Amino acid sequence: MTDAAAEALRAGRTALGIELGSTRIKACLVDADDPATVLAVGSHAWENRYEDGLWTYALDDVWSGLQAAYADLVADARERYGVAPDTFGAMGVSAMMHGYLAFDEAGELLAPFRTWRNTNTGAAAAELTEAFGVNIPLRWSIAHLHQVVLDGEAHVPGIRFVTTLAGYVHWKLTGEKVLGVGDASGMFPIDSATADYDADLLARYDALRPAQGPVGRLPVDHVADLLPDVRVAGAPSGALTAEGAALLDPSGTLHPGIPFCAPEGDAGTGMVATNTVAPRTGNVSAGTSIFAMVVLERPLERVHHELDLVTTPVGDPVAMVHCNNGASELAAWAGMFARFAEAAGAPLTDDAVYETLFREALDGEPDGGGLLAYNHLAGEPIAGLTEGRPLFVRTPDSRLTLANAIRAQLYGVFGTLALGMRVLDDEGVGLDRMFAHGGMFRTAGVAQRFLAGALGAPVSVGDTASEGGAWGIAVLAAYARAVEETDAAAAASGISLASFLDDRVFAGAAIATAEPDPADVAGFAAYLDRYRAGLAVEAAAVSAL
Repeated sequence: MTDAAAEALRAGRTALGIELGSTRIKACLVDADDPATVLAVGSHAWENRYEDGLWTYALDDVWSGLQAAYADLVADARERYGVAPDTFGAMGVSAMMHGYLAFDEAGELLAPFRTWRNTNTGAAAAELTEAFGVNIPLRWSIAHLHQVVLDGEAHVPGIRFVTTLAGYVHWKLTGEKVLGVGDASGMFPIDSATADYDADLLARYDALRPAQGPVGRLPVDHVADLLPDVRVAGAPSGALTAEGAALLDPSGTLHPGIPFCAPEGDAGTGMVATNTVAPRTGNVSAGTSIFAMVVLERPLERVHHELDLVTTPVGDPVAMVHCNNGASELAAWAGMFARFAEAAGAPLTDDAVYETLFREALDGEPDGGGLLAYNHLAGEPIAGLTEGRPLFVRTPDSRLTLANAIRAQLYGVFGTLALGMRVLDDEGVGLDRMFAHGGMFRTAGVAQRFLAGALGAPVSVGDTASEGGAWGIAVLAAYARAVEETDAAAAASGISLASFLDDRVFAGAAIATAEPDPADVAGFAAYLDRYRAGLAVEAAAVSAL
């Protein structure tokens, strides 16, 4: 393996992916012919800033962070194989979706980068949702753009280009103002039939213009003129320029001319990293927040505030259920039990604490014994909460046991998510397989089993996405390279992203699947009925405490 990897590095038969996450910038290098094989990795920690009432990152930090992560990857390759790569077969950039980066005619930033965390766009999101008949979340780029127009911000007349973080980095590395369709779907609604911005909704936005004030009036007649061009996965999306190579690698070692895949958002790379890009598949990511993404077979019939509509990297429609609160409250309970073990003179590692508690939960009653756990440390729009108040609630006739208490806490992590997923059930959305990832699924067969019961669908877990989105965008770069190398006859018959993932990336992956247990399905349904009714207690706590 070492000799083969070294030769792949020298020959440039590799694909490099870089993802700018909320706390880390990660780089991942894979064998382009075998993208499941990770050759080297690099990373750099960074943090957002809260300045003048808005969450932002300095663009200088973007480039110093990218350079540090890239240098770390090169050093890792040199240490492993004795080769410092100076070229790659393909490259790609991914980043946090949504937000607002606006530039003038000279390419200068007009206002500090506004990230997806900002919630100052309520008026714009509400107006656009009504005008479009499509849910426009607060964090979407069009909501940010429309809000600065409504507010008459001084920089608006100078806007000539608006993009996302991934689109910005790609532009500076390649000179191309393009965006992958998945990332673009967090800027403006996409028509999956054309894999481009929805033409009817673009026209509706342009029709809003007469009502806009003169101070904040956009300088173009068509909002589409301000947005990046849309590319599907596999489509040519530019190549590394000499200026871009110097930006990424100031040492001057990196060669220009490397082809790029379309820049994508972290939702799209998450779908790739979990092999959930085909209709009727989805994934759940559980961490500080928890969200589910389900690839749809058809458009939804109604507008739902619980659901964001985005797309896969090839433009297929995806419904996202995003919850602000995930496993943090569960972690607090585990920490309390860890301290109890320590105080009792029998300290346990964090992993052992989780293992013990999760195994105990398997002996709990299917409905949690009448106990309820709310994990709301922060506000939760799906639950109608503007603030969070974590609660553990029981009635006099409930059964307070350790097994029931921990099962209730695990159910609580999935509670708000399940409310959103029930909306998809009501729409008749089919789901054949859900892939789960996140630390709470490390204890085999517990959280996975309970999630299967909560969703009423098989849930798979596996060690296929250890490098997360950075690996996902590296795989997309490898896919673009494979499409480019495919001859015309084969291209006519199609090399789909789904088949590329199935046949070349995940074919040998070790995946464990839990089928929904009927008792768990019925038990969680009873729990969720009480959970929904108990939200009145949560709302009262927000008012009173």
